[in-house]
Amino acid sequence: MLIESHKIASHNDDLLKSHKNKLVFTASEIADTETIIQKLIDFQIAIPSWALGTGGTRFGRFPGGGEPRSLEEKIEDVGLLHALNNSSGAISLHIPWDIPTDYQAIKILAAQHNLKFDAVNSNTFQDQADQAHSYKFGSLQNVNKAVRKQAIAHNIEVIQQGIALGSESLTVWLADGSCFPGQLNFRRAYQNTLESLEEIYAALPSNWKMYLEYKCAEPNFYSTTVADWGQSYSYVKKLGDKAFTLVDLGHHLPNANIEQIVALLLMEEKLGGFHFNDSKYGDDDLTAGALKPYQLFLIFNELVEGMDARGMNHAKDLGWMIDASHNVKDPMEDLLQSVEAIMVAYAQALSVDRKALEIAQNENDVVTAQEILQNAFRTDVRALVAEARLRSGAALNPVGLYRDLAVRNGLIKERGFKTVATGL
Repeated sequence: MLIESHKIASHNDDLLKSHKNKLVFTASEIADTETIIQKLIDFQIAIPSWALGTGGTRFGRFPGGGEPRSLEEKIEDVGLLHALNNSSGAISLHIPWDIPTDYQAIKILAAQHNLKFDAVNSNTFQDQADQAHSYKFGSLQNVNKAVRKQAIAHNIEVIQQGIALGSESLTVWLADGSCFPGQLNFRRAYQNTLESLEEIYAALPSNWKMYLEYKCAEPNFYSTTVADWGQSYSYVKKLGDKAFTLVDLGHHLPNANIEQIVALLLMEEKLGGFHFNDSKYGDDDLTAGALKPYQLFLIFNELVEGMDARGMNHAKDLGWMIDASHNVKDPMEDLLQSVEAIMVAYAQALSVDRKALEIAQNENDVVTAQEILQNAFRTDVRALVAEARLRSGAALNPVGLYRDLAVRNGLIKERGFKTVATGL
């Protein structure tokens, strides 16, 4: 299913007068809006292939109809999102859920939708039908060397899949850990994991990056082998210059200061990228910014300051991706909402008066520092985000146009009501 450009243009014409009025007011409140708008146009957030279908809980899953049944249909769905917001110009594949049968055809299809291939993701958190050994007691940490070798080989295969598609990074997330005290020797598990990661790292092309994700709990309940940012940092520091920590916003204990974690990893040149989502209790994979928008802004505040201090390109030097699970929403609408929330938080961070904030910090003026950040957060920057979309040919109101065009109904007509996205 394609969204014709004239439908986007007609949608924008209907909203243009109201939008321009809002833009004029916003420009009167924020300095250097043109620079912010250009940065927003350049900023792209990758969509994970597994987020295009309805997720679920361990108790049940309720597919929503019209879900993508193949890699080709997943690419088409991301193409739809990108046509609506022009901020979703990449897709992140999960192997073995998304193995192409014809790499050239897949690359051509992606190019037709103006999409690139972001990080490829390995999967050693579940057993596949044809594998020789089970990951029930871990993969890269497993006490059985044969299991470790199998997991290493899978990751190297994922790298080869990514090379064929034009990806330049590998994301490793491990479900490894233990459920009970005494089940695992922590030091040996760390050593086994490091040795396994070293073999995978050695297979990386020179222009590639490895992202090592961490998670404090689940699916194991007593320990996880890469439990927090410090453990991830310990691994990637030993691995080398191509290894980085990946921050998933849902992978933290309650009240963790994620913005401080981000600042330190960036300072140490070991921050690789993000999985954006939101949470209330644990790793809930909810819509980005739905529950903690101020935290999301504070994270971006540290990112903008830290990247600028190092002369980094905001759009290219870190990996930006959503990692969400949609249990009760239309996945496409949820992804559009997440992208919007991320862009808003980024725009707010770009609007912070850095010089004034630095002066307040140097003078220990806590009240002024707080006022500067909260004023930026409370300023409505949605007109800037919408203007960035307008200038790049996307929709002023992506969710509104998605609904006006009845996109989900169109997908159901094409694919059927009782479809289940592959890989989930």
